[in-house]
Amino acid sequence: MIRLLSAADIPAAMRLKEAAGWNQTEEDWANLLAAEPEGCFGLDCDGALVATAAGVCFGRSLAWIGMVLTAPEYRGRGFARRLMDHTLAFLASRGVEWIKLDATDMGRPLYAKLGFEGEGPVERWCLPRVADPRPVDLPPCRVEDFAELDHAAFGADRLEILRRVAVESACIPGEGYAMGRPGTKAPYFGPCVCRSSQAARTLLEWFLARHPGESVFWDLLPSNAEALRLAQEFGFEPRRKLVRMSLRGLPEAPSFRHDDSAVFAIAGFEYG
Repeated sequence: MIRLLSAADIPAAMRLKEAAGWNQTEEDWANLLAAEPEGCFGLDCDGALVATAAGVCFGRSLAWIGMVLTAPEYRGRGFARRLMDHTLAFLASRGVEWIKLDATDMGRPLYAKLGFEGEGPVERWCLPRVADPRPVDLPPCRVEDFAELDHAAFGADRLEILRRVAVESACIPGEGYAMGRPGTKAPYFGPCVCRSSQAARTLLEWFLARHPGESVFWDLLPSNAEALRLAQEFGFEPRRKLVRMSLRGLPEAPSFRHDDSAVFAIAGFEYG
């Protein structure tokens, strides 16, 4: 049975996440439920939650699908397909023009069957240990100050999600912002949207200075050559490669416009 998820399902959803080896926290699940309470779905079998999917709308221009998870012992039964069909029907009812997701190797064949097409890679990089960081003092970020810059980079208004994920934040006025949050395996750097690589460098140094001795995750778009160069320069190592995929939700939807050159770190595989 497919049903809406609630806060009471977070512990069971976390068990699915842990089985997949992902980095999300209970707060990440809570953020999704708060941002789109009618778009987070679960499938029960044998009296337990065994699969999930979540679709978050950024207005009508874009929706993002994430947290497509199935317990290992229940894979191969078509549960992910059923949840994706259900999620896509929900997004269709919202009249969303474009739908995107970041696909793992396991999920990509299913998404292709549903009509999603690949846009390009998105990669997770890891710094095994932050060593001797340089202290950087920056003011916190007011997301409203970067609404125009972020919209042009991401392609849609996502200020509500940014407000929720800004556990740590900093900005360089007029140049860009960065955020970070905890993870179950490592602190997470992102999103980071900047007008220049120098601003991104300073914001990265700010984040690393807050996590001495820890490992750090950073999800980036390799199409942004400057982000890739910074990751290599600071000693990050590639860990995972996914494929960003998109689906036109409405036949008459205009081309989706975004600017990856300003995206130095994504908000997360579940947020875009």
